[in-house]
Amino acid sequence: MFFAIPFPNIDPVIFEVGVFAVRWYSLAYIVGLVLGWRLMKRLCQLDPPVCEKDAVDDFLVWATFGVILGGRIGMVLFYQFDYYMANPAKIIAVWEGGMSFHGGFLGVVVAGIIFTRRHKIDPLRFGDLLGCVAPIGLFFGRIANFINGELWGRAADVPWAMVFPTGGPIERHPSQLYEAAFEGLVLFTVMMMLVRLESIRRRPGLLMGTFVAGYGIARSIAEFFREPDAYIGFLAFGTTWGQWLSLPMIAVGVYFIVRARRREPV
Repeated sequence: MFFAIPFPNIDPVIFEVGVFAVRWYSLAYIVGLVLGWRLMKRLCQLDPPVCEKDAVDDFLVWATFGVILGGRIGMVLFYQFDYYMANPAKIIAVWEGGMSFHGGFLGVVVAGIIFTRRHKIDPLRFGDLLGCVAPIGLFFGRIANFINGELWGRAADVPWAMVFPTGGPIERHPSQLYEAAFEGLVLFTVMMMLVRLESIRRRPGLLMGTFVAGYGIARSIAEFFREPDAYIGFLAFGTTWGQWLSLPMIAVGVYFIVRARRREPV
């Protein structure tokens, strides 16, 4: 039996003023969007330039709605459809948590397609920029999951195992931190290394494909340490729903990588 590291039990509410409360979960989304926006403004002017900086400013609003609406709709459709149909008022209670990355991803994709068409911007190049900055939001989102003590890992006998307040007396993997590392830090490092290369930037869709496939792989690996949602459980061959949702992302990402590699640099 290993000694479990005490869970820090950080209050998910940073501060309250009357009925208004600022939560770490909300702050994670805000910080991820703002930092991604600032970095995207710098990247959009690299040779060959993708768009004007003002376009990135405009897209911040689109991205915010895409993340929130897509993430919530994805949570309803992909994870707890029966529950939300029985409790429709809970659908808008985003302050209680419950956001799907895969839904948020699709929300941003839809927002990006509409935005680039309206502003006559190459959608693949714009997608490359989004792929470079997306890991920032993933990192802070997973840290917020850890602070909230949610989405904890499977039973573990490692020295860094933790007992989570809502996870019973079992020592568990702090899988939120694993995901913050792989989906956030590692993937961000890879994207920053690639975007520095002009030969990569001149192949539209390559960076976007790398992010999409990279996230799918990172999430699939992390799922081996994360406890499946109780209302879904394990699926065929011991897989999880998160892994099944990541398979299309890996396939789509590989498609865009191969497609970009076969085309002449522009």
